[in-house]
Amino acid sequence: MNLDHPEDSLLIVRSLGGRPDATAATVSGLDGAGIDFAATVDGASRIVRVPWSTPLTERPQIRVEVTRMYHDACAMLGVPPRQAEEH
Repeated sequence: MNLDHPEDSLLIVRSLGGRPDATAATVSGLDGAGIDFAATVDGASRIVRVPWSTPLTERPQIRVEVTRMYHDACAMLGVPPRQAEEH
């Protein structure tokens, strides 16, 4: 995600992470309960944790959940999501 869609992380942090003033974000970790982002907020690095909508137990669930988060973030921020062929 950090290499393919860095702007998605920023959208998620700004909306679902409750940090609308973030200027950068990268995934720094994850577990079955949520995903952690290293975000830049007011010029300082901060960890922003965003919980999954449900606990994850299998690796393939991560992609599905991150995609959901991206679409939710776009809706919250009024940003049109990329089309499937743009991924």
